[in-house]
Amino acid sequence: MSSPTTSPDVAIIGSGINALAAGAMLAKSGKRVAVFEREEVAGGCMRSETLAEGVTYDPLATTFVLWVTGAAHGALGDDLARHGVEFCATDTPTGVLLPDGRALTYTTDRARNVAAFDAAHEGDGARLSADLDAFGADAELLFGLMGGDPWSRPTAKMMGREAWKRTPHGLASTLGGALVSMRGWLETSFGSDLSRALWAPWCLHAGLGPETAFSGQMGQVIGFALEAASAPIVKGGAANMVRALVAIIEENGGTVQTGANVEEVLVTNGRAVGLRVSDGDMVTARTILASTTPHQLYGDLAPRPERAEDLRRYRYGKGNFQLHYLLDGPVNWKTEGLENVQLLHLTPGLDGVSKAGNEAERGLLPEVPTICVGQPCAADPSRAPEGKSVLWLQMPEAPREVRGDAAGQIDTPADGQWTEALREAYADRIEAILASHIHDFKDRVVTRRAISPADLEGYNMNLVGGDPYGGACTLDQFFLFRPFPSTKRHDTGIKGLYHIGASTHPGPGLAGGSGFLVAKELGA
Repeated sequence: MSSPTTSPDVAIIGSGINALAAGAMLAKSGKRVAVFEREEVAGGCMRSETLAEGVTYDPLATTFVLWVTGAAHGALGDDLARHGVEFCATDTPTGVLLPDGRALTYTTDRARNVAAFDAAHEGDGARLSADLDAFGADAELLFGLMGGDPWSRPTAKMMGREAWKRTPHGLASTLGGALVSMRGWLETSFGSDLSRALWAPWCLHAGLGPETAFSGQMGQVIGFALEAASAPIVKGGAANMVRALVAIIEENGGTVQTGANVEEVLVTNGRAVGLRVSDGDMVTARTILASTTPHQLYGDLAPRPERAEDLRRYRYGKGNFQLHYLLDGPVNWKTEGLENVQLLHLTPGLDGVSKAGNEAERGLLPEVPTICVGQPCAADPSRAPEGKSVLWLQMPEAPREVRGDAAGQIDTPADGQWTEALREAYADRIEAILASHIHDFKDRVVTRRAISPADLEGYNMNLVGGDPYGGACTLDQFFLFRPFPSTKRHDTGIKGLYHIGASTHPGPGLAGGSGFLVAKELGA
């Protein structure tokens, strides 16, 4: 990485997707940008490592559907391509596999999806198409609210147009309907447990549960996006995305410094004037972007006593558990037709997702966790040598603090902390479920690597307790209210200091949304 600029126009704390997207856009607009990352590797949750010789895997985030369908990609896509970023996908972004071996897949072709859902239960296909079409009719409004600046003039104009077009009561009805839970949507739309099971786990990837308000609408958002763009990954690993974003910053005169822990935002007369870095360097900057959690920003970097009550009330969500495999040979699923599914969920279904999530919320290791199986080699064979396969597993329901085991089989530490022994014991539970669906699985495992919620926080301090979403995504901490009810835009109450990242609107995911919004506000 490049040497730091000691007096940039814009200093950015952190180097996740929002920080790098904002930095790239601002650098392209002519501003001198300096990015400071406390870890030795830039990228936040975008990271690639070697699982074995010649084998690349992404230990954290891997799927870029929110990026390729988002505004930041529209601003930076050509530059990323110029720096070698290539997105890879199959035509089967997701699917579900039940314990009895029944499966349902979802493709980028509407007609095939309708036929598959109708085969599961007559009428489910027509209902799927109707629900997605209804979402499409409201997409401009819903995406405008989810991805735009809620306090901006364009958003106000959009709401005015929609109220005029729909009538105020009609607009209120549309917004009220968007609050439906995943369970509410699935149980009123689909007759088959298989159809419901395909969608149920997707609310977890939005940091929600199936009974949570708005989780059903997020299911339709995801279905719409997956049909349009599949589930793309970056060829060669997510780190190539990081390298390209850093290259855009540097070719436009900016710098990215790793191993640089910012200890303080310097404030004079209510205005941010610079940073103090752990090595003693003082950096002068009149505009600062902090891609951090609220507790890091208002508790440590720029303490604000008046935020104490907000910080006390701010909640983090469930932890995340990752499991990665290198296999000798292909993935031989016992159920046919799953070899090209990029993100396959193993679950008992809607009630199973609900049960596992509830157990994790109460601090228990789920008895039957929801398992998301990524097959990166299906889209990007370069991830492993010929004759080998990589599996990327994510369990979105894991307790941050472990109070027990729902199955009563695994001994848990009295202090509630994740240990190596606990991590591997829980990985064994997950592996047993996975192995029940794949021929000769255990005989073909070359390498296994488990990553607990505690390990995730070790990778990135923004992942508090292993929460990858920067805080609970319930309505009281979302939209206008993220991170706090009093939040307005990405303003911090300190002039020149902006808060970005997953803890801010428009929330988590590899979209770069908050970085894009703040960069545009600053003139990019």
